[in-house]
Order: sequence, then C-alpha cells, then structure tokens
Amino acid sequence: MDDQQVLLGISRSDMLARIERCGRDPAMLDLGSNMLLHFAYEYLPDPPVSPTAPLSLAGASWVPDGVDRISRLPDELLRDIISRLPAKDAARTAALASRWRPLWRSAPLTLVDSHLLPDGGASGPLIIGAPSPRAVTGAVSSALAAHPGPFSCVHFTCSTMDEHRGEMAHWVDTLVAKGVQDLVFVNRPWPIDLRLPATLFSCASLTRLYLGVWTLPGTTAVPRGASFPNLRELGLCMTVMEDRALAFLLERSPVLEFLLIMWSQTGARLRLVSHSLRCLQLGYTHLKDIEVVDAPRLERLFLRNVSLPGTGKFTINSPSRIKIGGAPNLRVLGYIQPGQTELGISNTVIAGSKENIVPSVQILAIDVQFGIRNAVKKVPGFLRCFPKLETLHVYV
Repeated sequence: MDDQQVLLGISRSDMLARIERCGRDPAMLDLGSNMLLHFAYEYLPDPPVSPTAPLSLAGASWVPDGVDRISRLPDELLRDIISRLPAKDAARTAALASRWRPLWRSAPLTLVDSHLLPDGGASGPLIIGAPSPRAVTGAVSSALAAHPGPFSCVHFTCSTMDEHRGEMAHWVDTLVAKGVQDLVFVNRPWPIDLRLPATLFSCASLTRLYLGVWTLPGTTAVPRGASFPNLRELGLCMTVMEDRALAFLLERSPVLEFLLIMWSQTGARLRLVSHSLRCLQLGYTHLKDIEVVDAPRLERLFLRNVSLPGTGKFTINSPSRIKIGGAPNLRVLGYIQPGQTELGISNTVIAGSKENIVPSVQILAIDVQFGIRNAVKKVPGFLRCFPKLETLHVYV
C-alpha cells in the first residue's frame, strides 16, 4: 500500500476525478475545503499582537529636551515591551540604539506567520489552491534560527505543510528546544490528514496548544515519557485521531482545564478521565459515544452539531449516548435532545425517570422539535432528571 494521503479514504486526485465524472466544476473541491477551513479558523484564538494596532504615542509631541527616557527603563521592562510587538517590529528595535540591540534576543518572542505576508495578514487566511508563500516559510525559518528563545506565542496558519515537510519538522524541533508556550499549528490542506510530528509531544513548556488539520500520531510513535505538564488549554480542529490518541493526550496533560474538539474527521470514543478538566466543548464532530468516567472538576459540557452514530449527518443535537459518571461539579450542560439522547448516570440509562437524576446541573440547553408531538411529550419527564435546574435554554 502506498503512502498516498487521503481524506476519509479518498485521495484528492480521486475526489477530483469523481467530481469531473459527475460533470461538476473541480473548483468545488477547493471551495468546500475552504469553507471547512474557514470554520476551523473561527475557533482558533487570536494572536496577542497585531501589526495594525495603533500606537498610543502616535499623536504625541516629542519630548522638548530630546532625551530618550524609554531607553533608560530597566531591561526587564524593555524586554516586556519587545515581547508585546509583532516579530518584525520586535526585530527592528535593535536599530533604535545600542541599548536595544541585545534585548531582542533575550525577550520572549511572539511569531505569527500571517504577519509576514505582504499585507500583514489583513486579508485573512490564504485560500486553498493558492501557492504556499515560500517567502513566508523562509522568513519563519530565519526567525526561529535567529532568536535563541523562548517563544511566548507562535501561530503558524498560512503554510501548506505538505509542501514544506522538511522545514515543518525542523520548526517543531526548534520550538520544542526553545520552549514555546502558546502554539497554534495549522496545516492548510491538502493533504488533509498529514501526520503531526511526534516530537511535539515532548514540548513540556506548552501552556496552550491548538492543532488544525492534522492526523495525531499513534501512541507508539510518541517519545517515551513525553507529556504536557503545563498544558491548560487544548484545541483540536479538523483532526484525525484514534481513541487511544485522545485518551493519551488527557493522561499526559495533568493540569488541562479546557478541551475543544471541532470538526473531528473520524469517529472516536471520548472516555473522559481527568482530574483537572473544567470545560469540554465539542462541535461539528463525529463521536461514537461520550462517557464522563472521572472528572471531578468538570463544570461545563457543551455539544453542538455533533454527528449521530450511524447517520453520518451533522445535527444540532448531541450524540445518542452520553454517560455521566464522576462529574459532581457539572453545572452547565447542552445541547441535549429529549427523547433521542440517552443520558446515563454511570452504567444506568435514564429517560426522564425520577429515580435517576443529574443533581448538579443548574443550567441546561435542550433542542426540542416542537413539530413532533412525541418529542414534546418527553420534555417534562426529561426535565425531572435535573432537580436543581435554575436556567433552561430551549433551541427550536
């Protein structure tokens, strides 16, 4: 079997051939992919710096005596100033005066590849089908090589990683070695299931990690002893992953508080065991089932547009099987569809009975199909599962 990259078992070339045989415009493939990628970008955190941010001193008059008082500030403050600038502007501070020259190399750097585009990323993410910007790739490699680290924040979102596999692997090695703390790492398809370098799992400095359009490596490929001891926020957007890979991430992230899974490409079983997680958000994702086994700090569980097992369709309701075991602090739950979703306490399935309840939930969001009489009839019994409910949101 060759190493051809595929999406859900169909290669890009085969998909294009199928579209042409149906007499449709091949451009529809990139159009659809761009729409999916657009949704993924919507869930990515914004960079902490912007090349278009206004300067607070832009309209201020110059100091009468011409004394450079900013350069007299302590090194610690100057490094903090530099770390709040886009990478290109941070590097330019070395030209201000000899006082500033060594500071850039010792300040935590924020590197955003879209800021290296000619328009500074003002036009938004590049569309699929456009050539990957070789100049940006080169600039990223130069910046990573020139700065000794650490990197406080790195966003790579505008490169087609398959075209730059060598550089991509080197970037990951460099970021791991130089202690990146906040990383957003997105592969612009195609291929849409490019495998993420396993060395990233050795990055113990990460506090926030968002991955987009990757296949997570198998656990056997991850370096022994790898973990994310400081990771508090994890986002997986348009990812291919196995059950074990997802469980592995949770096991190796002992302080993780927020988990986002959006547009998962393959169905996986989510068996939640985490003593630190406080919020779980799922959307546009196919999951076989969800089981909250042991999550004593979990407070919020959100499910929107999650695919039902066996249908392959995205609907507003949650998966048909949700088991809530050890989640004594769960306060917010949604969206649930009464009559269709099986909500379980441990191993007991309940459907609105008085004996089986979720006592901790105070805020509930449900999806009610008012046009279906039988669905409406199930709502009162379903609500009795939540005796401490204070706020109810109804999606129609």
